[in-house]
Amino acid sequence: MKKMISGEGKKKAKKKKYKKRRQTSSLKKMKQTKLHFPAEHVSFRKWDLRKVSVWGIQIVCVCLLAFMLVFFFGQRVSNAGDSMRPALHNGDIVLVNRLVYNASKPKRGDVIAFKPNGNENAHYSIKRVVGLPGETVQIKDGAIYIDSKEHVEDIYTFEIETPGIAEDAVKLGEGEYFVMGDNHTSSDDSRMADVGNVKREDIYGKVWFVASFGKNFGWIKD
Repeated sequence: MKKMISGEGKKKAKKKKYKKRRQTSSLKKMKQTKLHFPAEHVSFRKWDLRKVSVWGIQIVCVCLLAFMLVFFFGQRVSNAGDSMRPALHNGDIVLVNRLVYNASKPKRGDVIAFKPNGNENAHYSIKRVVGLPGETVQIKDGAIYIDSKEHVEDIYTFEIETPGIAEDAVKLGEGEYFVMGDNHTSSDDSRMADVGNVKREDIYGKVWFVASFGKNFGWIKD
């Protein structure tokens, strides 16, 4: 009898011991699981914040680039009058490159936007560069003479009926430009005393593109 009780007791003891081990093992697994998930959560949050930060920086960079492109290459100016026909018509909206003349000087044939006599209250005037700093410009027999030689390259005006002040030779100083409209019969330009030579500091930029939809839409011919 004692042996049987002793055997049953051993069996019960073994069951208790096995049950205790399983409980201990389960507790360990639960602890490991509890510790594991928060670590993943923290890692995910760090990764997510890093990704959001990168996106934010990219968006700021794109916006800054867009602003710079618009500010330096996409300033809009409206053309008033028909002095630049056929290249431009009255009311055409053009884009002005404000950066190009920081790296180079205006060239003969460039179409520029400027404030006549530096008058900030005046509407931008759009004309083509004819004479460059240091040159002598004169209009006689309907043609343009630069440094006493007839010049036709990069100039779109012929048979000029009104020479204005350029009937006599006009000497251009440093940083001064002689400008004219392609449609010289309907253009107030450097031939008129109230416009005269255009100073470099009064030039807003180079007109390079017609942005208004219509016949002239596209690049402006230099």
